[in-house]
Amino acid sequence: MRVAIAGAGLAGLSCAKYLVDAGHIPIVLERRDVLGGKVAAWKDKDGDWYETGLHIFFGAYPNMLQLFNELGIEDRLQWKEHAMIMNQPNNPGVYSRFDFPDLPAPWNGVAAILRNNDMLTWEEKVRFAIGLVPLMLRGQAYVEEMDQYSWTEWLRQHRIPERVNEEIFIAMSKSLNFIGPDEISATVILTALTRFLQEKNGSQMAFLDGAPTERLCQPLVDYITERGGEVHLNAPLKEIQLDSQGSVSGFLIQGLKGAADQTLAVDTYVSAMPVDPLKVMLPDRWREMDYFKQLDELAGVPVINIHLWFDRKLTDIDHLLFSRSPLLSVYADMSNTCREYANPDKSMLELVLAPAKDWIVRPDEEIIAATMAELEKLFPQQIPTPAKLLKYKVVKTPRSVYQATPGRQAYRPSQPTPISNFYLTGDYTLQRYLASMEGAVLSGKLTAQAICRDQQAIMSEQTISESEPEGSSV
Repeated sequence: MRVAIAGAGLAGLSCAKYLVDAGHIPIVLERRDVLGGKVAAWKDKDGDWYETGLHIFFGAYPNMLQLFNELGIEDRLQWKEHAMIMNQPNNPGVYSRFDFPDLPAPWNGVAAILRNNDMLTWEEKVRFAIGLVPLMLRGQAYVEEMDQYSWTEWLRQHRIPERVNEEIFIAMSKSLNFIGPDEISATVILTALTRFLQEKNGSQMAFLDGAPTERLCQPLVDYITERGGEVHLNAPLKEIQLDSQGSVSGFLIQGLKGAADQTLAVDTYVSAMPVDPLKVMLPDRWREMDYFKQLDELAGVPVINIHLWFDRKLTDIDHLLFSRSPLLSVYADMSNTCREYANPDKSMLELVLAPAKDWIVRPDEEIIAATMAELEKLFPQQIPTPAKLLKYKVVKTPRSVYQATPGRQAYRPSQPTPISNFYLTGDYTLQRYLASMEGAVLSGKLTAQAICRDQQAIMSEQTISESEPEGSSV
């Protein structure tokens, strides 16, 4: 069976990988000239990489880790010490750590919290622990029910001091969905906490040893094409064409540089586009169907990724850092954390600006000036002097992962659609992980499984029909 997949991000490539494993022929179409979607990366004129985001891999990413294993590239994940490191805004240049000891879950997480006395008082720790009791007792059912509340509302319900937000969860919510705790669904943070509490290494972090485009996406492409699949760049989907019954008859691919448009007609079709472009691309005949109307309740959140190259080292910390800044979310010195970006003498900071809704339309120069002002607080001994900013790159994503505000879970669509030969994949589709790299990979796997399951059902029906004696009935 031939399957056309629109989009070469992690969801689309993962879907293609698992389809080719099942013996099918995926044909992946990417509108841009680069792989990766929300994990895309490019080289500048100096040969330095810049990326769409600061991509962190967690021990609680079983589907992603399985994918690395199946591709034979596990050694490309550079695991860091099991800790969370946060800046202390009121104590510039000083960090607060949550170090996870070598104990079974959840005791390693409990120990990490109890041993940190820089950020939370004992009363706050106890109140927070009591608030988590329903989570420990009821698990995922409780997590899903809490989607009606923001994280701040959840804290208030459990009489947990809002200073806990200020100390911990502003940083955490911005790192998970690029919005603050007053906006983010409690389900998102509870999902992360569940994974971290249930799995010994769930909160341990890894960096890829190079650019995701080359070190993760290209191995996926190689795997797919070596087994008969296809991946095409510069192949933008222009229209989803329908037959008289409303099913997909083809993907119309826009010709570039004067070339004619072409229709790709296959057996099955998949959208691996983010939810926002998908909504634009939907055929008019589908728009009033309840399944597709629910997509109107999902919209991508803006985010800005910033790269700053300095003439000297700012820090020797080899880990992700939570800035706890009103402007910035997380950051890392990639010259320490990433093998391909390593430099013993100079730093390259990669930072996430979030929330970014008020900044996404501002000029790069203004964004850099504001970022440098924040860095003066984080690195008071080096910025503005003696460290010199050599160059910078700002990557804006006006619509990134869907904005996970309260109530969004109910609108996340299943991978199969009401259209018999059309499926969705993407981290916004319904699966038990957040809108993340893990969610993208899992959604791709679920979509491939749904396609294979439906194909087997069709073949079984055909076999039964062909085996019936003429004139018989079931």
